[in-house]
Amino acid sequence: MNDIENELVFLPLGGAGEIGMNLNLYGYGPPGKQRWVMVDLGITFNNGSIPGLDVIMPDPTFIEDRREFLDGIVLTHAHEDHIGAVPYLWEELGVPLYATPFTATALRHKLKEAGLLDEAEIIEVPLKGRFNVGPFDMELITLTHSIPEPNAIAIRTPAGTILHTGDWKFDPDPVIGEVSDHDALKALGDDGVLAIVCDSTNVLEEGTSGSEGDLLSSITEIISTCENRVAVSCFSSNVARIETIAKAAQANSRSVVLSGRSLQRMVQSAKSNGYLQGLPEFLTEDDAKQIPRENILIICTGSQGEPRASLYRMAFEEHPRMELSSGDTVILSSRVIPGNEPGIAWMHNQLARRGIKVLTAKDHFVHVSGHPCKEELLNMYQSVRPEIAIPVHGEYRHLFAHAELAKTCQVKQAIVGENGTMTRLAPGPAEVVDHVSTGRLTLDGDRLVRVEDEYVRRRTRSLFNGSAVVTVIVDEDGTIIGEPQFTTTGLLVDGESDELYQEARDAVFAGVAKLKAKSRRHDVEVQEAIRVAVRRVFRQVDKRPVTDIHLVRI
Repeated sequence: MNDIENELVFLPLGGAGEIGMNLNLYGYGPPGKQRWVMVDLGITFNNGSIPGLDVIMPDPTFIEDRREFLDGIVLTHAHEDHIGAVPYLWEELGVPLYATPFTATALRHKLKEAGLLDEAEIIEVPLKGRFNVGPFDMELITLTHSIPEPNAIAIRTPAGTILHTGDWKFDPDPVIGEVSDHDALKALGDDGVLAIVCDSTNVLEEGTSGSEGDLLSSITEIISTCENRVAVSCFSSNVARIETIAKAAQANSRSVVLSGRSLQRMVQSAKSNGYLQGLPEFLTEDDAKQIPRENILIICTGSQGEPRASLYRMAFEEHPRMELSSGDTVILSSRVIPGNEPGIAWMHNQLARRGIKVLTAKDHFVHVSGHPCKEELLNMYQSVRPEIAIPVHGEYRHLFAHAELAKTCQVKQAIVGENGTMTRLAPGPAEVVDHVSTGRLTLDGDRLVRVEDEYVRRRTRSLFNGSAVVTVIVDEDGTIIGEPQFTTTGLLVDGESDELYQEARDAVFAGVAKLKAKSRRHDVEVQEAIRVAVRRVFRQVDKRPVTDIHLVRI
């Protein structure tokens, strides 16, 4: 690599080998001294495997260590998995943020909450705008998705042009915003595209993803059959779906109430950018009390069973202002994100238990995806005709299937790589040239910690195996004084404690007695002997508790 003057590389730190948490890096220049541009900086949500944590984001250490070579962050659209990490990680990067007007508005709300609005530089780029970030000539190409202003980016460099698609689909009737700019894609293909970095979410699905416009008649008809109160839950960022639901409610003489902070904020951002016009005013949660149940429709957050979301709180009768009763109907107008199935099922069962009817996309036409299926992907490849395909935004099975599909489109090379795979796109044939360290950060209170840290692992082990604290007093020679004291959590059930505690006490004495006199004078060696002895006893109940030894030497 040292004899290469300038090279063009692609490096994902998030969003490759998974769906969500996108962070993509493009580098151009001499090896080891490239200038970088970041495309998207998103989050994902905890699927319950890590207790007490919600927000998870990619670890940007690789680019933090090279921040003087980072020229900017370009945001393709305003979904959380593409912009959600900006308020948490921007201070460590400190570079300009580029976004179209709607995305910039949504981002300002986030930065204001984080106290960074006056510090971060946001450069608004018009739709179909063209601008430079360091050595990269960036052009936005309008596509369709489930949020306003989704953009692909044509990234032009002296080594070749890359099309980064972001999240997209080809929707002939997107309800909000323009249709995909097919002419721009074909013109780009005519000029020559070195590589496409492309969404893989629905590559396993045949046909097309369907049009948002087709949903209106279906949802209108479904609502016409509902009695009493109706609640429709969707992703708060799906502004087109909000308009579709509002029009369906209007056709059924129902007033619309917005329930959920993120939903209200997204609607505010949409209206300030000229979207959601010509609809009746949305009502507040307090207004709902004054309107008959059969004349109300609630648009709410919580389609993924999130415990703090509006629908979940209504299901469990915990919402302070909104309520659902027997005979009401809930429509889940969204896809199920992998990993969220248990939470959704739990909420669904609770609604059913209370006599509330639940309609889902499994049995009714209440949702269309925002990502391309096979036919749309084939059309993209026919338009762009890239030399290289790099699938992203999918689990490994999606990436592999996408690479195979690209090969059927006469793409010369298709490279499958997960987070941390650095691919040199030019000069020469594309090849993987490095694997960099990656990881995940999580927000724990007001702190960012690494998911891989012992601090987080201990919490997870405590959840499944319980914990034990043993307090032991010893003299200067390491002789135990008095009886060891035990405090356990989530480890023993009634009737087990007395016998096991006595066995554990005996084990503490025996463990320390086995130590040589010299070792008993060292706290660390005494603590480890006690910890091993106690854990051996508690394994009788098939547990490996997190065990802490509080040693007091007098």
